[in-house]
Amino acid sequence: MTSIKRLAVLALVGFVGLVSLGAQAQSGPQPKLPTTPLTIGIHVVQAELAVTPEQQATGMMFRTRMGTNEGMLFVNDDAGVRCFWMRNTLVPLTIAFIADDGTIVNTADMEPRSEKSHCSAQPVRFALEMNLGWFAKRGIKPGAKISGKPFRR
Repeated sequence: MTSIKRLAVLALVGFVGLVSLGAQAQSGPQPKLPTTPLTIGIHVVQAELAVTPEQQATGMMFRTRMGTNEGMLFVNDDAGVRCFWMRNTLVPLTIAFIADDGTIVNTADMEPRSEKSHCSAQPVRFALEMNLGWFAKRGIKPGAKISGKPFRR
């Protein structure tokens, strides 16, 4: 076997190994992540922090429940249009896309096990997932402010 063919085979074996490791990592829910308190009006949310690419890729997948005032905050280094889907997520969620200063830009209701994409209306660094209807039940709409350590004031 030529050295080029050997390198191609090794690269393919390595790629297949990485793909299978990624599939194994997403076969069950990730352990609970570190949390931070966020305040939205009179409401306090304990938000798990999804910071690394692995934590964000897994998110709420395969979990069967989330507490009433619990959520997951996705934190990115740079602002960008953020899109989410729910392929392996079992809990219906509402997502809020959030600007650097904590202002909610837009929200979207997301159905479990759906590949429908839900995107921010403008570039943002943050997205907060809560149980379906959490924001609406509390009258929290785009323009509302969230305060907590992750947000710049």
